[in-house]
Amino acid sequence: MDAKSIDKTKLPSRHVSVGPNRAPHRSYYYAMGMTQDQIKQPFVGVATCWNEAAPCNIALMRQAQAVKKGVAAAHGTPREFTTITVTDGIAMGHEGMKSSLVSRDVITDSVELTMRGHCYDALVGLAGCDKSLPGMMMAMVRLNVPSVFLYGGSILPGTFKGREVTVQDVFEAVGMHSVGKMSDDELEELEQVACPSAGACGAQFTANTMATVSEAIGLALPYSAGAPAPYEIRDQFCYAAGEKVMDLLALGIRPRDIVTKKALENAATVVAASGGSTNAALHLPAIANEIGIDFDIFDVAEVFKRTPYIADLKPGGKYVAKDMFEVGGIPLLMKTLLDEGFLHGDCITVTGRTIAENMDRVKWNDDQDVVYSAKAPITKTGGVVGLKGNLAPDGAIVKVAGMKNLKFTGPARCFDNEEACFKAVSERQYEEGEVLVIRYEGPKGGPGMREMLATTAALYGQGMGDKVALITDGRFSGATRGFCIGHVGPEAQVGGPIGLLKDGDIIEIDAVEGILNAQLSDDELETRKKDWAPRETGFGSGVHWKYAQTVGPARYGAVTHPGAKGETKIYADI
Repeated sequence: MDAKSIDKTKLPSRHVSVGPNRAPHRSYYYAMGMTQDQIKQPFVGVATCWNEAAPCNIALMRQAQAVKKGVAAAHGTPREFTTITVTDGIAMGHEGMKSSLVSRDVITDSVELTMRGHCYDALVGLAGCDKSLPGMMMAMVRLNVPSVFLYGGSILPGTFKGREVTVQDVFEAVGMHSVGKMSDDELEELEQVACPSAGACGAQFTANTMATVSEAIGLALPYSAGAPAPYEIRDQFCYAAGEKVMDLLALGIRPRDIVTKKALENAATVVAASGGSTNAALHLPAIANEIGIDFDIFDVAEVFKRTPYIADLKPGGKYVAKDMFEVGGIPLLMKTLLDEGFLHGDCITVTGRTIAENMDRVKWNDDQDVVYSAKAPITKTGGVVGLKGNLAPDGAIVKVAGMKNLKFTGPARCFDNEEACFKAVSERQYEEGEVLVIRYEGPKGGPGMREMLATTAALYGQGMGDKVALITDGRFSGATRGFCIGHVGPEAQVGGPIGLLKDGDIIEIDAVEGILNAQLSDDELETRKKDWAPRETGFGSGVHWKYAQTVGPARYGAVTHPGAKGETKIYADI
């Protein structure tokens, strides 16, 4: 079957375009210049997160036009719409970061509402910044209409004093500046050259991590997630995605046919292998929730534990996303993982073929050192590690890519919000060997589970990145490096052990054995809990209040609804 022979009377768009009763609806389409033939074709939503907030999303409107041409060429009718983003680089280091994780679910919900309200038959989703990638993929599996995901592409690296730099260097430069290691003029020069083009943060931070996931999980075309935003080849990928979604519509291949338990394991595998962002341990369970698959932080960590670390990418390594694309892209990474038995090759993808079939023509590139062979990895275990213990019964996560020392024990220094800790770091009011604890920053307690890049980067810039540790019930940026443990659960706001700590309590971190413990007895923790009470969040109304009422624990992805387990019907079947 091809797109020309699709029976529209069985598609969602029949409700707005087929039969005498829909004449008023069709009059709206004629008002927008559509022809009779276009109205008779399947309607394809082309959703973007375009905005002028940051370079991550600025190229998405242009890319959407190429998608629409591909849809039209394959006898579909594209209908473009946009949704929000909150860009982490702009939101970082202040209260704006409380909006970041909340935006993921708002993106998913708004795409769902637009698709449902207008009865679109298929979806091509373009996303650029951290939360917009999982948000768009969550919408695809929730709606379950034929879908193709597109990443807007990474930014190009800047050049400062003859070396390549990213926004990570600017955040760390703030710490250097605070201790007199960088002058005002040098900081000003760096900030002006670090981000020279459109695109999302260039290293294996959260955006590029989730872009890598999009190919491994099967929702994106091979190679499409690796090409930097300024590269003209992006338009070819966009056009191909428009054509391909029409093929999927004709073949009846839906996102839930693609995103299975095995596909989620493949996704976790490429995160660990690439030294990706710890945020993936939050987003993969959230995607799984939309399908009704049990896949929590411990399932993710189990995959991390058995996966070799093979991509030498920043922040733990030396290369950026552009470099990996130019030596073979994400398929090069996936090829060696598949060959050595770390990927499930039988998972179907948006190409209509399996992972193994997609990789069949991918050749290994010996003339590069960006991606190591899975037979000779950088380290035998993944770049991200899961932790558990009496301080984190519901788990925690740490990025170890590039780290030499994987164990740390020291006294706690407790802060009840990020601002207090950042102030202490900025003023050097902490001691070497301490474990800085930032709490009441979890999904409910924040609310919004902030990232802590400003604080961790300042520590690294001060030369203290390996001399102190930091734990939080909040999150860390994909750009964070050093001994920084996030997603500690249960969070402080619901009475988790992290909220019961006192200054001086000894904390033990072992990223080899996967342990996060406080040297406190169960009886002592129970005694302290009797005197504990939740904190006021400062949000008595609005979106943050609403989010705090519904959001669940980080262990399960900080989701805000029951997912497919609560479904009675799927949108695609209306």
